[in-house]
Amino acid sequence: MNAEIGIIGGTGVYDPELLDNVEKIKIDTPYGNPSDTIVVGTLGKRKIAFLNRHGPGHKIPPHLINYRANIHALKELGVTRILSATAVGSLLEEYKPGDLVVLDQFIDRTHGRSSTFYEKDRVCHISVADPFCEELRNTIIKEAKKLNYSIHEKGTQVCVNGPRFSTRAESLMFRRWGAHTINMTVVPECVLAREKEICYASIAMVTDYDCWKEHNVSIEEIINTMKQNENKVKNLLIKTIESIPLVREYGCKDALSSALI
Repeated sequence: MNAEIGIIGGTGVYDPELLDNVEKIKIDTPYGNPSDTIVVGTLGKRKIAFLNRHGPGHKIPPHLINYRANIHALKELGVTRILSATAVGSLLEEYKPGDLVVLDQFIDRTHGRSSTFYEKDRVCHISVADPFCEELRNTIIKEAKKLNYSIHEKGTQVCVNGPRFSTRAESLMFRRWGAHTINMTVVPECVLAREKEICYASIAMVTDYDCWKEHNVSIEEIINTMKQNENKVKNLLIKTIESIPLVREYGCKDALSSALI
């Protein structure tokens, strides 16, 4: 089966039951195995591929996710757009737990992750000046407003390596840098999607205030917030997919045209 739109589910968003006519597909890639088998099916008139980022039972930590295999496998299925769902910590008082954020920038604090498909015959200097697809971002924002969700139209995401949470000094530093949210998975996922000329956007749910707000982040807090708000993400995914234009107009589809040496 082919698919046109990919959904990569993060913490708390593991629901391929959104899809009809499903088939599970295992894909081998030159980069190893993806995080999980890919569930391909339909949502309305659109063909969707769903991938669980952390694998069955959330067993793969952020720094060990095979991001290249995940993106390559979705590309092999014909995916041209990816909607990512992820949990984030807030670095601002006004970005409250339960709010949604449509990310527009990132600051990369990861290390040791393979962030390019071009390591042998050619060099690729991909532009990520604006790392998230504007067409997808605008569609998400439009549909969130129709649903009357509390949504922030911009968000600079600090991506840390994990799996540990930040120290209080780090969290305060990220706030001084002007970042809005923090998590562990947006990089290199969005960069690799750009190298495959796939449009990529992220629906981020705020689950906590990180540790700058004089409290310690806990997994229990994150999971509870996700459970209370997961239907918002699912509803927004459905409405966004229904509204995505059939023809791509933005530059993601031509990202390699001036990137390869």
